[in-house]
Amino acid sequence: MRTFLGLMIPFIGTTAGAACVFFLKNELKPLVQKALLGFASGVMVAASVWSLLIPSMDMAAGMGRLAFVPAAAGLMLGVLFLLLMDRLVPHLHLGSSEAEGPKAPLKKTTMLVLAVTLHNIPEGMAVGVVFAGMMTGNTGITMTAAFVLAVGIAIQNFPEGAIISLPLRSEGHTSRRRAFAYGALSGIVEPAAAFLTILLAEIIEPLLPYLLAFAAGAMLYVVVEELIPEASEGEHSNIGTIGFAVGFVIMMVLDVALG
Repeated sequence: MRTFLGLMIPFIGTTAGAACVFFLKNELKPLVQKALLGFASGVMVAASVWSLLIPSMDMAAGMGRLAFVPAAAGLMLGVLFLLLMDRLVPHLHLGSSEAEGPKAPLKKTTMLVLAVTLHNIPEGMAVGVVFAGMMTGNTGITMTAAFVLAVGIAIQNFPEGAIISLPLRSEGHTSRRRAFAYGALSGIVEPAAAFLTILLAEIIEPLLPYLLAFAAGAMLYVVVEELIPEASEGEHSNIGTIGFAVGFVIMMVLDVALG
């Protein structure tokens, strides 16, 4: 039951953010969006380091000086995976007028949801891999550490849900309920990816150091390729930088103090 709750926590964060459409009339102000994007970036970077890359190297400690190999290889594979997904999946980033990926006759709302879904795939994998590592019992990952990662990702999912649902509503073409559904739907891939990873836990146990780093690489790709550039566009980019620092520190404190 605790594992099920842990896997659902990030989705709950996205859903709570999407629910902002029922309480706010307009989309978030640009400064707020920058702060939230920076905050999400900080959380993801800190989670990648403390919850994924460091445990990956700890698990490979038996390799001696080559303990970095699984972390380095997994990270690069994660980056390449997201790069490939960016090329193969049609999607549209918030504030952009041109879709990325192959051309497809999809609605703008659908492509916006697909863009956020791409972000959420590595996050779902990260939670699933950490809980899978905890369940094997010989990786050094505790239940508390797994929950810390899930809560950290849920925190950064909250603004993602709001950033999807509010603009859809403010454009005037989408009802509040539908905008909420789109925002929540963008996060459903996280528990799906996490549950799949749990089901394969016994098979993937030898690959856990690589998979932890894979999830970290995919998350870092999202941060560097999309979140930070979006938070830095236009004026007042320092707001995004401050948001990044706050998100990084909060996630670091949670992981070190509770993990």
